Amino acid sequence: MTITCERVVSPLPPEDLDALIEATSAGILDGGGFGWLQPPGHQALARYFEGLLLVPERSFYVVRENGVICGAGQLVRPPASYEAHAATANLTGFFVAPYARGRGLGRALLEAMLKGAKAIGCKVVNCDIRETHVAAIGLFRSFEFEHWGTHPYYARIGGQTVRGLFLSKLLANENEAARWQSSIAMPDTSSAASDTMTDTPTPAHDLTLYPAIDLKDGACVRLRRGEMEDATHYSDDPGAQAKLFAEAGCRHLHVVDLNGAFAGRSTNIPAIESIVKATNLPVQLGGGIRDMAAIERWLEAGVSRVILGSVAVKDPELVRQAARAFPGRIVAGIDARQGRVATEGWAEVSELEANDLALRMEDAGVAAVIFTEITRDGMLAGLDLEQTADMARRLSIPVIASGGVGSLEHLKALRDVARDVPGISGAIVGRALYDGRIALKDALDVLGSC
Repeated sequence: MTITCERVVSPLPPEDLDALIEATSAGILDGGGFGWLQPPGHQALARYFEGLLLVPERSFYVVRENGVICGAGQLVRPPASYEAHAATANLTGFFVAPYARGRGLGRALLEAMLKGAKAIGCKVVNCDIRETHVAAIGLFRSFEFEHWGTHPYYARIGGQTVRGLFLSKLLANENEAARWQSSIAMPDTSSAASDTMTDTPTPAHDLTLYPAIDLKDGACVRLRRGEMEDATHYSDDPGAQAKLFAEAGCRHLHVVDLNGAFAGRSTNIPAIESIVKATNLPVQLGGGIRDMAAIERWLEAGVSRVILGSVAVKDPELVRQAARAFPGRIVAGIDARQGRVATEGWAEVSELEANDLALRMEDAGVAAVIFTEITRDGMLAGLDLEQTADMARRLSIPVIASGGVGSLEHLKALRDVARDVPGISGAIVGRALYDGRIALKDALDVLGSC
């Protein structure tokens, strides 16, 4: 018997993917993994594993017995902007098929993943596991994982509540750990004082600029405060507009189907397709996408990420399923009027607090949150930095700021706040670019990235 482990960095050949899906399905039926109680089917699992390779923060490992994949696991690192957790990694999706247990595959897989974590500079590996998975808990404890907490309502299975254990392992040796812990507990205040005395600004992480293309009746428009009747028309050729942004140096596009947001289904389909075909830029798309079929349709059509807004409030389980099926490709759009979540194209305001929804979406597994204060959107009066920063401090996933950018000073203010709140990862800008209030080159220079 030969046991081998490897990190997967390219799409698996069909026979390996079939073996992985068979092992995963068996593991789910045996009581665990990936949040599914029943296997979701071959196609859904295929999309799931293929999607993992698109997420740079995830390292995907498989273990083989005599060349056949029998188990897998993932190391999840924090987003690059989330510097506070840069030395940690979460171990998730770890399993060995029940028909291959008891032969050392789990031990070999865990050894390979811990070695991989060390190689990328991790000092701590965290994991959580159902209390009923006794053999797995024993494996982790044999590798000196420490049990530091218990979640009393970790899962609900078969009408019963199952507790969960939180485990951690320190990878650094004793001397390294002491230095690492010391540097966290006692920051170099003399250096900070020196920076203050010389008036040297704290280095800021790069922010991403998302130029906005809002679609109404097939044309590019911008709204004021989300009112469809208060729209300014800018272009009849969305594809050409996308190409202009690409030629100017942008590397991302933010597209919203405004009609779709009100109708509850995609309506500007030809316009969206023209944008996707016009450039090779990643496109994040929102507006009226409210079921799995629509999500799949747009991801297969070339959209990079799908934004789920109203459905995040009304059908959070769909968000969870989509995030699981398409890791790294589902974004939550949280639009609020003075802190209260708005839905249905901003026409309805709920009693739900924006921060509460953001935490629920993080738990559901979305890749990022786009936060818009509607009262500022299209008004060019500046972002709501206080609400944006407050949300970013509460989350471990990136927050993209939106609504109100009207001048270069507004982007500079966002950059300054992001120095202290690294969870802020970028900004969506629309009307100010179209009106010429902000030169695109200047915006890219201020944010440091596109």
